Amino acid sequence: MRLTAKEVDIGTRHPTVLLNTADAEELAVNPLDRVQMQSADRTTIAIVELMDEVVARGELGVTKGIRHVTGEVEVKPAPRPRSVEYIRKKLDDIELERHELVAIVHDIDANRLSDVELGAYVTGVYTNGLSLSETTYLTECMTEAGKVVMWEDDVVADKHSIGGVAGNRVTPIVVAIVAACGLKIPKTSSRAVTSPAGTADTMEVFCEVEFSLEEMKEIVEETNGCFVWGGSVNLSPVDDKIIRAETPLSLDPPGQLIASVLSKKKSAGSTHVVVDLPYGEGAKVQSLVEARELAEDFKRVAEHLGLTVECTITTGEQPIGRGIGPVLEARDVLAVLEGGGPQELRLKALRLADILLECCGIDEDATAVLDSGRALERFRRIVAAQDGDPDVTMADLEPGAETAVVESERDGVVTHVNNRLVSAIARRAGAPRDAGAGLYLHRREDDEVSVGDPLFTIYAEQAAKLEDALELAERTEAIRVRGPEDALVERL
Repeated sequence: MRLTAKEVDIGTRHPTVLLNTADAEELAVNPLDRVQMQSADRTTIAIVELMDEVVARGELGVTKGIRHVTGEVEVKPAPRPRSVEYIRKKLDDIELERHELVAIVHDIDANRLSDVELGAYVTGVYTNGLSLSETTYLTECMTEAGKVVMWEDDVVADKHSIGGVAGNRVTPIVVAIVAACGLKIPKTSSRAVTSPAGTADTMEVFCEVEFSLEEMKEIVEETNGCFVWGGSVNLSPVDDKIIRAETPLSLDPPGQLIASVLSKKKSAGSTHVVVDLPYGEGAKVQSLVEARELAEDFKRVAEHLGLTVECTITTGEQPIGRGIGPVLEARDVLAVLEGGGPQELRLKALRLADILLECCGIDEDATAVLDSGRALERFRRIVAAQDGDPDVTMADLEPGAETAVVESERDGVVTHVNNRLVSAIARRAGAPRDAGAGLYLHRREDDEVSVGDPLFTIYAEQAAKLEDALELAERTEAIRVRGPEDALVERL
């Protein structure tokens, strides 16, 4: 069938064409089927959508990604990618071979899979898991699909946390300490997906975080470290597309998680990596046994890839810092670098930095580097290199002006701080889009409280968002307080 192509302005990540229903019936294609278009000497394949109100009979609506399709073109049904068959195998719990995972990764990279097909892949991996061989092959394929940075140094450090813990903003502190010790640590970080802030969101309070790969390399050569948003440097780009499919249901299956982390580290040219695995109630990993199994798998896959990986298993039952949200977390980071700040954040950052330094064969003490001011000086140099203000002070980091304090309604002891609820309240307040939004924790587990004591303060930039966050806080129990009478009831 010959149709006349016209460009249509609709947002889509995939090569997509719009057909009139009558033309689709004649072609015998349905929505999400594929058609092949032949124009001049070029063949293009795209996913079908029906939209009679946009395209008339005889017209072919082409989206931005395939705007090269113009004029009169020959259109016919196209077979679906072979990778769809392999996704079906994973749904049937059949182990995939390397060439099958290569096909899936290549088709994800080229946007050849529809959202439904990519969702099916994520579902198959979540439901049936990945074997160690599949995880290893997948990591290799995801690395090969993007750019790989090459450094002249024999040892290049890196650090990653699998997430799930609010206020766990140790990365800027660790990077500053390690870079101050003379090691390169090209840290690429994510923006928040379901949390109130990612490392990139927090660092954007201090400086720019979006740079090209060449610009990132220049920053690292100048300062030994960087804080760059990973989405701007095209390292393991397939990972970002898979994460978008996982996000709506908050899926993060272990095999895919390992491939995600290690493909990014391998792509960044890292050789020695510390991976933080928090576990506990409310964290991604629930039990110590589960954390140990994940650590073993990380090390096995890393060894195959030629990476040296040390895994730290840490408690993740409550937030690490006190601030939750970009500006509030930035304040915690700067406070620790200046010698104060939340003790829990300081101690965890120092522990991870010491393990990474030892892993890299560097005879330095993280505490001494931090307390001497060397880490703060290095942090300011990196901020300056990323077009930020190296003289930034705590007074410059102002949270939202709209505030509300949530107080304890009873006497007792804090028995739990719920990571997910704390994060949900901070997001309701506007974080991370509103950098000044979030909340500040006044109490942690095992703290004694009395009626009227502040538990946390919510910050927002808009009154309506503050009201929304406060409504959630008042009908849930983000910080659980229990008194002696509760213990008596439990015994009865």
